[in-house]
Amino acid sequence: MNKTELISRIAEVSGLTKKDSELALNSTLKAIQSSLVAGEKVVLTGFGTFEVRDRKARVGHNPRTNEKINIPAQKSPAFKAGKVLKDAVR
Repeated sequence: MNKTELISRIAEVSGLTKKDSELALNSTLKAIQSSLVAGEKVVLTGFGTFEVRDRKARVGHNPRTNEKINIPAQKSPAFKAGKVLKDAVR
């Protein structure tokens, strides 16, 4: 499912117009993004948790030359599914 299909599904389920559904989805995604940028965790009970995790610096390898490459530490967004979502997918 892509974003357009998700907007259509939201409109279908909620009774909102596609335009209002797109606005709601975009607003939700922006709110999640801004919270993660601020270092906050976003918990949607039953669905899952969005958070930023720190990745340590490490040494990688160039697959073509097998040369060692230093990969710097970085922050990475992560999602952990909640129990209700996990049970629904099983």
